Amino acid sequence: MEIKTFGVIGAGQMGNGIAQVAAVSGLDVIMNDINEEFLSRGLNTITKILSRNVEKGKMSAEEKDAVLRRIRISVDIKDMAVADFVVEAATENESLKFGIFKDLDGICEPHVILSTNTSSIPIGRIAAQTKRPEKLIGMHFMNPVPVMKLVEVIRGIATSEETFKATWDLSLKFGKTPAEANDFPGFIANRILMPMINEAVYCLYHSVGTKEDIDTVMKLGMNHPMGPLALADLIGLDTCLAIMETLHDGFKDSKYRPCPLLRKYVEVGWLGRKTGRGFYEYQ
Repeated sequence: MEIKTFGVIGAGQMGNGIAQVAAVSGLDVIMNDINEEFLSRGLNTITKILSRNVEKGKMSAEEKDAVLRRIRISVDIKDMAVADFVVEAATENESLKFGIFKDLDGICEPHVILSTNTSSIPIGRIAAQTKRPEKLIGMHFMNPVPVMKLVEVIRGIATSEETFKATWDLSLKFGKTPAEANDFPGFIANRILMPMINEAVYCLYHSVGTKEDIDTVMKLGMNHPMGPLALADLIGLDTCLAIMETLHDGFKDSKYRPCPLLRKYVEVGWLGRKTGRGFYEYQ
């Protein structure tokens, strides 16, 4: 199956990053979101990153312009009718994703693979919203997408071998390193990462240490590039909470119970870098 046009649902930090790597790989890209403001913000982010790459000598100005010409923006999900492969990168909200996939199933040609960048929602639940469960797959990119090499490729129980291979090969085309995961809540990455972040929040909640000391211990003691609380701010505390709730609901195990402090921060709107305030404050 030849993939020439790549659709991305969502122009946020994950969606615009996925759109960028797809366009850099030579694909024509349709980046869709619900309004022009989100799309403009996403396109501006891509332009800034590419401009920095030009300044650093990683690409030419002509290459940058060619990449941007390959990205088309859209506020109408029906534009995905011409896509050969679609990845959904909307907010980590189950009902929202369900609605998107029901729409895509009716819009896209029957041969088109529909993938989701979900951090934790089981692929089987999403596949059940469509009439093509064999063509549903998880394609979980890491943040920031242009920098991070990993893509988790997650099989649902009905995902076909053809769908899996096409997604694996596409990950390689994007310059990523794919890793296979099966369909359990949180998959591999977030089943390991999020409980660690949640435990770091518990350490802050119980006054075991300050946020700075907790992050310093993990950076210098465990050689992590950034501490778990700073990482949570980068991911988005609302996303972290949603993933922990999915793990808790999916496994019914108290070890996945979200820390009350995490929930409080989300309730007050302290979501991390995207709102200017999380565990740390940002300009």
